[in-house]
Amino acid sequence: MRRTEQTLVEQMQINDVEIQHRMSLLGLSSNSLSSLLNYKPIIESAIENVVNEFYKKQTEVDEISLLIGDADTLTRLRDAQRQYIIDLFCGRYEHEYVNNRLRIGMVHKRIGVEPKLYLSAVCTLKELIFNVLRATISDQAELNQTLNIIDKLIYFDTTLVFDTYIDSLVGEIENAKRRTEVYAKGLEEKVAQRTQELEKLAKLDPLTNLYNRRVMQELLQRDLARARRHKSPLTIVYFDLDDFKSVNDTQGHLKGDEVLKYIGQYLLENIREIDIPCRYGGDEFCVILPDCEIDSGVNICEKLIAAFEQQYPELHLSFGLIAAPLDSTVDAEELINRADKKMYQAKEHIGSYIMR
Repeated sequence: MRRTEQTLVEQMQINDVEIQHRMSLLGLSSNSLSSLLNYKPIIESAIENVVNEFYKKQTEVDEISLLIGDADTLTRLRDAQRQYIIDLFCGRYEHEYVNNRLRIGMVHKRIGVEPKLYLSAVCTLKELIFNVLRATISDQAELNQTLNIIDKLIYFDTTLVFDTYIDSLVGEIENAKRRTEVYAKGLEEKVAQRTQELEKLAKLDPLTNLYNRRVMQELLQRDLARARRHKSPLTIVYFDLDDFKSVNDTQGHLKGDEVLKYIGQYLLENIREIDIPCRYGGDEFCVILPDCEIDSGVNICEKLIAAFEQQYPELHLSFGLIAAPLDSTVDAEELINRADKKMYQAKEHIGSYIMR
């Protein structure tokens, strides 16, 4: 249930048993409390003087005067104070009484009344009430007993008020904790996202979104070991653009970048998910084809040539293909070197060419 759907007594879980326990701790009995009802007429007749004197003393304190702020607020406070004093002598101190005292604490905490100011105000009010009773009750024993009961009842009220102070502070701490947890979770997610982005940037070539040279070498070493372990074919395709420098020199680097991006996009969209396309550097590319015979690799290259020359008829590609030997200790770097040599052999032919 939401707090806004509960009374303060319910929120604080103060039931009849708890009320009686608090009363007994202060030595307050039903008979002694009910005797206060006899003095209610006396207090009611002096209530205006008590309230006026109370706020005269309170407004002399700069901190309290600043909290009160204006005449309208002071008028409302006077009305509330009258009711508070009269309730001290109501003779019934059950749920409604306790709930009203808790509300007083809640209001004082919300407006920023510090405990030291509240306690000083309680001390002032108690003395003013005592003075009224001292001037009225002639029997000393009766007076002492009555003042003792009121003193304890005001202590009872004060414990309730401070319970609301504590509950409010605990609530503020819990809210701050929740906000911190939400912030920390959001920060963790942001850091994780940023870390993922940085990891991606560290692996990918920023222009083509293909794997970069460093990652390609790691992945080739992994797939080469896997191919040898499972005795499965592995083909390496190494290619570049013929006379790419002239494209940059005659048409500008933006045109050159456009061509490289096209190759990157084509590879990402047209090869298998298990294939690994990489930009080796400059205008050189490498594609690792696991579980792929060299003839199938040639087919992939032919399709790329057809699409590329349709887009850029004046440009050509040279390919070198190597089938990884499965019964050899040739490492990844050596395989790339062999594919690179095949590519340069392809350049000896006019137009796009595939050397295997």
